Amino acid sequence: MRQADVTRHTLETQITVRLNLDGTGQSQLHSGIGFLDHMLEQIARHGLIDLDIQCQGDLHIDGHHTVEDIGITLGQAFAQAVGDKKGIRRYGHAYVPLDEALSRVVVDFSGRPGLHMDVKFTSGMLGQLDTQLVFEFFQGFVNHAGVSLHIDNLKGVNAHHQCETIFKAFARALRAALELDPRAAGTIPSTKGSL
Repeated sequence: MRQADVTRHTLETQITVRLNLDGTGQSQLHSGIGFLDHMLEQIARHGLIDLDIQCQGDLHIDGHHTVEDIGITLGQAFAQAVGDKKGIRRYGHAYVPLDEALSRVVVDFSGRPGLHMDVKFTSGMLGQLDTQLVFEFFQGFVNHAGVSLHIDNLKGVNAHHQCETIFKAFARALRAALELDPRAAGTIPSTKGSL
């Protein structure tokens, strides 16, 4: 089973992430930020990843440390669970619509962190989530998962819809990239022989 259990304790946040990449989409989520929990639930449900995230953060300051550190810890958990990457498809992409909004996410489990994100949110806040922190979440994730990630919101007027299509497409792209390819069982998906 491709599972991970990662704990991150700092003076700003105390976080535990448990995941199973071969799950059924079950989740237990408590970040202290309701809208972030809603987005993390999309990762679990649409990625078919069992995900348990518990966080106590310094929300009396703002959400920055909580959101960024959850991204970091989640990235560490993915890196641990995917291991040497033998047999995975490596690349994944997805387009997801929600009413007027449409987003595209493309991921490569390359071992090299890189984030390109082109999203112009139409609102600064979604519940208690500052939309600027969506970038910080994904930056923390890519840096610690070792992935290249391209996120483009192609259309959208409602910021809730924009954000939800991003997270759903991210989940679907992860699911595609991490799927085990029976034709490539036991092999590293790279001409270098390692990722």
